[in-house]
Amino acid sequence: MMILASTLFRVLEFLSVFFIFAVGSALAFLAAVYVLDRRQNRDAILRNYPVIGHMRHILSKLGEFLRQYFFAMDRDELPFNRAERNWVENSSKNADPTVAFGSTKYIREVGTPIFVNCPFPTLEGDIEPTPDVIIGPDCPNPYRARSFFNISGMSFGALSAPAALALSKGAKAAGCWMNTGEGGLSPHHLEGGADIVFQIGTAKYGVRNEDGTLNEDKLEAIAALPEVKMFEVKLSQGAKPGKGGILPGVKVTPEIAAIRGIPAGRDSNSPNRHPEINSNADLIDFIVRVKSLTGKPVGVKAVLGAYGWLDDLMDLVVERGVGPDFFALDSGDGGTGAAPMALMDNVGLPIRESLPILRDILLRHRLDAKIPIVASGKLVTPADVAWALCAGATFVSSARGFMFALGCIQSLKCNKNTCPTGITTHDRRLQMGLDPTEKAVRVANYCRNLRHDVEMIAHSCGVPHPRRLKRFHVRMVGPDGVSRALDQLYPSIDPADSSPSSALLKVGTPD
Repeated sequence: MMILASTLFRVLEFLSVFFIFAVGSALAFLAAVYVLDRRQNRDAILRNYPVIGHMRHILSKLGEFLRQYFFAMDRDELPFNRAERNWVENSSKNADPTVAFGSTKYIREVGTPIFVNCPFPTLEGDIEPTPDVIIGPDCPNPYRARSFFNISGMSFGALSAPAALALSKGAKAAGCWMNTGEGGLSPHHLEGGADIVFQIGTAKYGVRNEDGTLNEDKLEAIAALPEVKMFEVKLSQGAKPGKGGILPGVKVTPEIAAIRGIPAGRDSNSPNRHPEINSNADLIDFIVRVKSLTGKPVGVKAVLGAYGWLDDLMDLVVERGVGPDFFALDSGDGGTGAAPMALMDNVGLPIRESLPILRDILLRHRLDAKIPIVASGKLVTPADVAWALCAGATFVSSARGFMFALGCIQSLKCNKNTCPTGITTHDRRLQMGLDPTEKAVRVANYCRNLRHDVEMIAHSCGVPHPRRLKRFHVRMVGPDGVSRALDQLYPSIDPADSSPSSALLKVGTPD
């Protein structure tokens, strides 16, 4: 008993000494912080309120996480709210897609699309498979595109190796294409077996000479790969129109540097445009050059701001009989791994406005059938994609939607190399959480389930497949809370886009 009491006394004595030491160390630390805060002149809050002023910075950092999990409503957050993210997550897991009690969506918000259901929707027996589209039919190697929903450009570098591999495997399983983004073609893209769209950015990563000009031998070598189906000449992207890609040096690993043809560990900043493309004539010349070297379809990617140049471009396409095989239209609110806020927030037309404009320009020049539109920019849900098809897109591509399918939690750390889900980091420890095999299944599920729900919207509107959706099938809520048909907001010269109301009483609509 005495031994036990003696031992207990010694433990208490040790704990007392430890407690005194810990308290003393803490007080000494706080005293040091107090002195440093008082002496510094960079932060007025810390100088006037030493020690406790640090709580402001701590709570400010924690706020972005606390708001997401505790305070923000399901439809409040930007750039994507919890309801949108949850829909993608559930569809990627093949979870029950139904909801109970009622919608939480505020449908009176300006810009909300409302699809006009037909009183006699398409019966199951009248459903038609969504037809394939041949892109570049005049090319030696045209591409038969099977899916109207595809993976938009995300560079290897911005994305991790396991993320690129998972996307490629998922695209292969779902039958959609995958755009490489401007970072070049990696082994991870090819390993998954997806149909690849190789993007030629302003820095020509993957197909560049040391001086940044196009290396024709490298381009031909990539074109010879059977997985590479098309090429895309990037003029601009929605998140940073007028500025090239930005990859911080901390993310430029030796592997990424070798693929891009740049030094490792240094910031990878692309020019703000192709130096050799100074006019519409130069653009067509460059497209012809790439076509002749590759024998495969070549398109362009741009976000619209000024759009008068497009009429001149299409005049030139008609005159010369050659031009882009597709037009990838990005939205002014598109996403990226890193971009200046001044550009991301303020420059470039949103897809809701630019898509009907581009479609009408192609119609005026009778090039709508020859140059299909690939729309992108925050189009991650079935309603977004169905709206784009109504507005004139032939295809829709998404980047952030597929990132959510991979497990993205919108932590907004894409440019920090600290992505907690392993999607946009090259930290091997963080990448361990991303299993390419398991995530590929989710990527494929998301693509298939989104296409299914778009088809469901189309059938509700009375058409046999989504490519038959027209402008009069959707209405947009205006500032007065009243919705108006898209063909009234953007009148089209195509009779199929503007139909009398009696057409809604028919099963199907005219082409």
